[in-house]
Amino acid sequence: QTPWLWNTRQCWSGYPYQPLMPDLHYYYIVELSFYWSLMFSQFIDVKRKDFGIMFTHHIVTIILITFSYITNLTRVGTLTLCLHDAADIVLEAAKMANYCKCQKLSDLLFLTFAVVFIVSRLGIYPLWIINTTLFELYEALGNFPAFWVLNVLLMVLQILHCFWSYLIIKAAYKALSKGKVAKDSRSDVESSSDEEETVPRSKAPHSTVTTNGTSGANGTNGYLTGATSSEEH
Repeated sequence: QTPWLWNTRQCWSGYPYQPLMPDLHYYYIVELSFYWSLMFSQFIDVKRKDFGIMFTHHIVTIILITFSYITNLTRVGTLTLCLHDAADIVLEAAKMANYCKCQKLSDLLFLTFAVVFIVSRLGIYPLWIINTTLFELYEALGNFPAFWVLNVLLMVLQILHCFWSYLIIKAAYKALSKGKVAKDSRSDVESSSDEEETVPRSKAPHSTVTTNGTSGANGTNGYLTGATSSEEH
């Protein structure tokens, strides 16, 4: 229902005297609280190789949300948040399918996520978001300090998008070649279904599988006892 969704030049029409509508205000508050929770929960979650990069992403996102709210750049901020949420919805659906041990559905959703992520983060994001913040914003308002802060933060996000796209393409290739999503290449501790299948069931010690899912090679994070890692996507 917002005109700047269809015409990004509307993001700068009348700036900085743009009223903040209640629905956008609450959207900002929910998103900000969500990313704060992600930043803190990362310290108690499974330790991954990209911990530093993920932490950087959360910090940059929190600064972006806060900065755009303070400077009333909420119109382009809501576009950025909406674009990022599109891929996250499919990712969480793939995780839930994995928790339910619906491997084929999980793989299908992950491949869908890969397509949505790459199209939205490497295609729409630079052509839609960065284009309007770099060129249309400059044409409408000229040069001012917030212009550079906003674009530097958005560029940092784009660099992170490129890194994660590489990991996603790598995982999607393995999914297509092997018929299932492989182990998360970021993880140092989670088990892989490929490794588990190489151990004959008759020779596997009974102590490696626990009924409560709190330990053992097949019980990562207390979620799974025989499927792939719960966080592999």
